[in-house]
Amino acid sequence: MKHYSIILCLLLIGAFSTKAQEKSTSTDFYSFKSTNIQGQNVSMKAFKGKVVLIVNTASKCGYTPQYEGLEKLYKTYKNRGLVILGFPCNQFGNQEPGSAEEIAKFCTLKYDVTFPMFMKIDVNGENADPLYKYLKASLPDNGTGDIKWNFTKFLLDKNGKPIKRYASAIKPEELAADIEKLLL
Repeated sequence: MKHYSIILCLLLIGAFSTKAQEKSTSTDFYSFKSTNIQGQNVSMKAFKGKVVLIVNTASKCGYTPQYEGLEKLYKTYKNRGLVILGFPCNQFGNQEPGSAEEIAKFCTLKYDVTFPMFMKIDVNGENADPLYKYLKASLPDNGTGDIKWNFTKFLLDKNGKPIKRYASAIKPEELAADIEKLLL
């Protein structure tokens, strides 16, 4: 009987560790897909080997001028392996009410944005985008992990690992040193 108990325990441990492995492999950055602002599905696998900066954006926010700094970072470092991904969000003060077409037009005409932009998403709550659930769980920022405002930034290394989270007030140019380290 003792022998059967040991075997049962080993089987249960094996089952739980397999489940844990399945969960961890299905929750890495490269397992996600998002829809770009043109309506095309994009696998995050497309950004393998790149340093990735992910930002929730808005067109009518006090931080909206950060688009300029983000574009400058992108132009400075894209040939060295940086990609910036913009995710419009309307959860903070109704500051991104526009359609995908209106958002794309605004970003292009006002800030000459050339980095990839995606469809409007929720970053908090029950309907939060799965990618943002993953980012918030990886880098929770004190408390609930919820995004507090537009232009919160997540920096990921070349292996897709979330490295650092930046508050909205942190200007894009302040990320340059951290980006440089990851591009080496």
